Amino acid sequence: MNLIIFTIVLVISFIVVRIGAIAFQLTGLEWSLAKFQALSCFSGTGFTTKESELIVSNPQRRKIASVLIVLGNAGLVTLIATFANSIRPRTGATAMPWISLAVIILIILVVYKLFTNIGFAGKVTNTLRRFVVKKEIIKSVTAEELLIATGGYGVSRIIISPNSPIIDKTLVESNLRGQDITVLAITRNNETIPNPSANTVFKLNDELICFGRLENIQSIIATTAN
Repeated sequence: MNLIIFTIVLVISFIVVRIGAIAFQLTGLEWSLAKFQALSCFSGTGFTTKESELIVSNPQRRKIASVLIVLGNAGLVTLIATFANSIRPRTGATAMPWISLAVIILIILVVYKLFTNIGFAGKVTNTLRRFVVKKEIIKSVTAEELLIATGGYGVSRIIISPNSPIIDKTLVESNLRGQDITVLAITRNNETIPNPSANTVFKLNDELICFGRLENIQSIIATTAN
């Protein structure tokens, strides 16, 4: 029973960290940074001063971090308790602790390999992201100004929403260039498409890094937001 509980808690821990990473990403953090922050909060290992400012300066991110820290502490206590009970010597069964320890190590390796597999992790992430967005657990930031240049131009991040008029359209068909907007890159399923071609088709939840007149970008976001 202890081994079953240990396995369940371990799997749930991986899922919680992944949900936390998705939540951080929806607030505007880059995916690799979002994953690191989620793992740091859940495990209690902390993060650098510069990166901590990204969390504490944003109310949504502070809330996400707080939940991850609480769940991480609860998960760690449960894992330690079930681990200790699993390897505790039983009367007349001197080999049991070593067998249990070997099984626990095997469980950890299997779960780790499973959740670090690119294909499996990608499917889990996409499923969890759809769930989080559908349930509106976290209010998605549809755009984030990354760099403001002179003359009203700058770089912004846009997440394509379900009612966006550019979904399933190519870059040419979207006529973004005609609105003084250049798509520098597209992030899709944790993969980045730099300098997308004219025939690249936009999909739901694609993250666009755009350069152009910020007024035009905001105008498009206003018409595509949920």
